[in-house]
Amino acid sequence: MATAWIREVLRSLQRPSGFAVPVLILGIVFFYPLALMFAQAFTDPGGGHGLGGFVDVVRSGAFRSALFATVRIGVTATSLCIAVGFALAVLIRFVSFPGARALGRLVDTYLAFPSFLIALSLTFLYGNAGVVPALWTAVVGAAPAATGSSFLYGFWGVVLAEVTYYTPFVMRPVLAALDTLDHAQLEVASSLGESPLGVLRRVVLPAALPSLLAGGSLCLLLTINEFGIILVMGVKNVITLPMLIYGKAINEFDYPAASAVAICNIAVSLSLYFAYRSALGRLRQ
Repeated sequence: MATAWIREVLRSLQRPSGFAVPVLILGIVFFYPLALMFAQAFTDPGGGHGLGGFVDVVRSGAFRSALFATVRIGVTATSLCIAVGFALAVLIRFVSFPGARALGRLVDTYLAFPSFLIALSLTFLYGNAGVVPALWTAVVGAAPAATGSSFLYGFWGVVLAEVTYYTPFVMRPVLAALDTLDHAQLEVASSLGESPLGVLRRVVLPAALPSLLAGGSLCLLLTINEFGIILVMGVKNVITLPMLIYGKAINEFDYPAASAVAICNIAVSLSLYFAYRSALGRLRQ
């Protein structure tokens, strides 16, 4: 019964008139708000339309600082996610130790959690009133550094939270790729005198490269647009593009500036996506 209904829906979509309802819904919920945002981005303070306000926002020091912080955090977190995800995948797939399967499932459970929950957990551990500072005070007899100099409330705290949350996005595709790897290739490489590191570099890494590229590109897009982690951790000295949009829209009620920053954020995300598609296409040739 359900299968027949699905087939009927697919047949209706194949007709030209069948696309009218999906296009209408998509236009209302996506394209119309996007068009309003573009209109706001090119609105001058006097109420007219032009490039003046948009150019002023892009040239501002706050925007340049936020763009640099966004790219820096995204590239650093993605690089570490790729390294940690690949290492964990190789460890789980090729090293026999008790609890390997449980470790893989434990890492996978992070995919079910919202990102802000990881940030909240790290705050409970390493925050000013967290477990680790309390233990430090009990052992050393002195309170740890103040909030402003604590690593959790700076660049490396954000990177730690993002690596903790996004590593499974790299590890899972790599594990799937390693499942298809013929173990005979590993045995042949070893019999020809390759060291374990050489087998890893010449056999395992090329087989996992497409999945590493896919997972790493996904991580880069997600970290570039990450908002919840930074907001929940209360990091005040690290302003990324999403945080700048939030500040302009919610705190300053400057919707034209927030829309201008949002357009630039979209441009960065789309540029990264098309760069990934281009690199994947070259890799498949």
